[in-house]
Amino acid sequence: MKKDSTISLVAISLFASLTAVGAFIKIPLPYVPFTLQVLFVFLAGSLLGSKRGLQSQLVYVGIGLAGFPVFTQGGGLGYFLQPTFGYLLGFIIAAFVVGWVIERIPNPRTIHFILANFTGLAFVYLLGVPYIYLALNTWMGVQSTWSYVWMIGFVHSIAGDILISVIAGVFATKLYRVFAATRTKKKFIMEKGNIA
Repeated sequence: MKKDSTISLVAISLFASLTAVGAFIKIPLPYVPFTLQVLFVFLAGSLLGSKRGLQSQLVYVGIGLAGFPVFTQGGGLGYFLQPTFGYLLGFIIAAFVVGWVIERIPNPRTIHFILANFTGLAFVYLLGVPYIYLALNTWMGVQSTWSYVWMIGFVHSIAGDILISVIAGVFATKLYRVFAATRTKKKFIMEKGNIA
């Protein structure tokens, strides 16, 4: 059981780290840079499952808020004032949602992973775009219309994120069996321990 907990912690830490790396692979855009973070968010949900996928993103966001510069524009407790902070909250929900969808499909195929990613992506934007509007029009004092926020928060990046959703689905298909085998082994060990 201790070994299994260690493996889980390593996996959670790995995807938190990969999400941080994804923040620095970016194309600068006004307010919302295009990054590869969602690739690792979706893979976390697909491969770790809903609970651990969510935990990996909680670790990532927690480390950033603690002051480590793992976000696209640094880190620190005040980062929640950044207009892009809503996307980080969306990552947490998206990882959970993607994992939740996949957990309900006995033998997921590429199309299932892609559709799960699209569902997770919807939550990223549902939290991210309104947060930009709120940030710009309140504490940042930049009067902005919904059409402007829609353009910078959605239109500029949605095509790239759709492509990443598909790529993540293909990667997840190839890696899922490896992670699934680990989960099956864990379940077997737990059941054996209960019988004993």
